Amino acid sequence: MAAAQPKPLTGAAVARRLARGCWSAFWDYETPKVIVVRNRRLGVLYRMVQLLILLYFVWYVFIVQKSYQDSETGPESSIITKVKGVTTSEHKVWDVEEYVKPPEGGSVFSIITRIEVTPSQALGTCPESMRVPNAACHSDEDCVAGELDMLGNGHQGRVEGPAGWGQFLGKMAPNFTILIKNSIHYPKFRFSKGNIADRKDGYLKRCSFDELLDPYCPIFKLGFIVEQAGENFTELAHKGGVIGVIINWDCDLDLAAAACNPKYSFRRLDPKHVPASSGYNFRFAKYYKMNGTTTRTLIKAYGIRIDVIVHGQAGKFSLIPTIINLATALTSIGVGSFLCDWILLTFMNKNKVYSHKKFDKVCKPRCPSGSWPVTLALVLGQAPPPPGHCSVDRPPSPIHPGGSHLGQRAEVGPAVLCPLPCPISAPPEQMADTLRQSLPHQDSTPTDPKGLAQL
Repeated sequence: MAAAQPKPLTGAAVARRLARGCWSAFWDYETPKVIVVRNRRLGVLYRMVQLLILLYFVWYVFIVQKSYQDSETGPESSIITKVKGVTTSEHKVWDVEEYVKPPEGGSVFSIITRIEVTPSQALGTCPESMRVPNAACHSDEDCVAGELDMLGNGHQGRVEGPAGWGQFLGKMAPNFTILIKNSIHYPKFRFSKGNIADRKDGYLKRCSFDELLDPYCPIFKLGFIVEQAGENFTELAHKGGVIGVIINWDCDLDLAAAACNPKYSFRRLDPKHVPASSGYNFRFAKYYKMNGTTTRTLIKAYGIRIDVIVHGQAGKFSLIPTIINLATALTSIGVGSFLCDWILLTFMNKNKVYSHKKFDKVCKPRCPSGSWPVTLALVLGQAPPPPGHCSVDRPPSPIHPGGSHLGQRAEVGPAVLCPLPCPISAPPEQMADTLRQSLPHQDSTPTDPKGLAQL
């Protein structure tokens, strides 16, 4: 008679079974299993990956980047500048008050090297320049009195004076000296320092900057700055340009304060290769009275603008970043194990040998501790009792008085159900051989659970 076919599970039953399985798997615990694979090539690869990771963290992270330190970027900074020197042009002698704009001595200033002068300008009437797009008039209606053209030279009908002339001031400009006084402060570490040596012998009057011999004399010649920026001084003086003086304060505060020194670099900041906006110039005017009429001299100045830029970073040992980076380093070493496991299980896993050794599933047995005979039977190679049964002994029956003892075994009581939800893996042969040699020989048959219990 054919066995009854099981009813197919409904959708709700499948969902419940899946939910129970997911809930049960959620509470599983996974622990690494150590397997020694005697493969020289795989072992060399594993150690090489570990060595590379270790070198990266020791050399780059800890030595170069100094990740064991707490750091602060962007120091508080103050800058004072002062320019000295005189030069001549075709018509006059120029001093600092005339060629430095603005004169306050801040972090940004301009040194005039060429000018175009339009003297004696006064309000009057004259034709507008033909270079102004809206200057052409075809009738009186095209020219409205008092209308202002932003690209023109004033109100329509009122214009400036005669044409001007130019002067070049750059003949002696390379010898101008610039004092750049800078002080910085890192508030997190309460550290302050300046770029001028603490001396009282008036050495600033006779020193000039030298990166090796005198780094704390911040007096630079204008020609030196332009040269270090990689520019031609004559060309720059004619067209104008912007030069950046960058002062970098990178300080390791684990060392002495004397080890924290400023580093100077120079480079051009404006786009010199863009024809539409190359160079640097600005305009200003000087006003005076001539025959009771307000008159001015308009000056278009070309020059070298200096921008002093200060940045830096300070670092000091701190326990928190040290612990974080050490933990990261130790965790990253495990990348070697991950890589070698992938190679082992992907390219070297012939006949799934390594997979069977690597992954095991162990369930908690539900039998009491007295179920050790079953395990011992597996070790000795004997068949275990029927699945799901554990033997329980009854007290031996009393021997009839006067009768002889025949050596019969006591009666065995009924079996007690003992479910085992997971199969128990057989132990290795080496362990089984060891146990067979260490235990005395037993005559109990594989189907005699009482004999197994006596072992």
